[in-house]
Amino acid sequence: MSERQRSLSAHLRGGRTEHEGPVLEFGGVHLSFGGLKVLDDVSFHVNPGELFAIIGPNGAGKTSMFNCLSGVYHPQEGTIRFLGQDILGMRPNRIAALGMARTFQNVELFEHLTVLDNLMLGRHLHLKYGAPTAAAFIGRARREELANREVVEDIIDFLEIQPFRKSFVGFLPYGVQKRVELGRALAMEPRLLLLDEPVAGMNLEETEDMARFMLDIRDELEIAIILVEHDMRMVMDLADRVLVVDFGRPVALGPPSEVQSNPDVIRAYLGEEHSVVGGGENP
Repeated sequence: MSERQRSLSAHLRGGRTEHEGPVLEFGGVHLSFGGLKVLDDVSFHVNPGELFAIIGPNGAGKTSMFNCLSGVYHPQEGTIRFLGQDILGMRPNRIAALGMARTFQNVELFEHLTVLDNLMLGRHLHLKYGAPTAAAFIGRARREELANREVVEDIIDFLEIQPFRKSFVGFLPYGVQKRVELGRALAMEPRLLLLDEPVAGMNLEETEDMARFMLDIRDELEIAIILVEHDMRMVMDLADRVLVVDFGRPVALGPPSEVQSNPDVIRAYLGEEHSVVGGGENP
């Protein structure tokens, strides 16, 4: 681990308050739009430092779970508790302030800003000075800017994007852009990181790099992760536990070794003739 990686790990862990029990509790959640049932009695929890994966066919409700967690959707029934606090119905900005960060299926960066500027936007929750002080850039504003810039530089080193730090994001390769979006989420100092298809559209080398960073985030930064992904081999290699959903309903929940051999999972998700271990095609 480099000096900057140690600095980032110490910074992210140093400001945390201890919490007993699961980081997240998602209990008996029902979500409908009109007559369409999107989530049907879905329950799971995420432990501290756990990489928890959610898999299922397109339209199974995976992204809808993320939207419920981040406050975009409001379920009709159920409970959602984050760090022991009820967040059901809470506004997205308040949930983010509690320590939940998210990446998206499609890159959602400011293309005409640099990598450094995009990552600094992730620090907005931690900036306490007002507009007059910011305009003058003296005193508290200058001190906070320098301190937050140091955290961002640590993230740039952690994700190995030093060569691109002053490049405009819109001109960068897709795999690097996905890494920058991950960095912006880390800049928020999350206790729980929601990764929505982080390797979609990546080649093999980019996928392997992203997998390595996810493990480092879990193991070195001690941040819990919920991963939604279609790359089954990566999911089964990385996840501590896996939840399988189909048509908004839970099919199986447990360690990868159990889930991938579950006959209900094979029927609902992989098909009768496929298995993850046996090398069936990814959905």
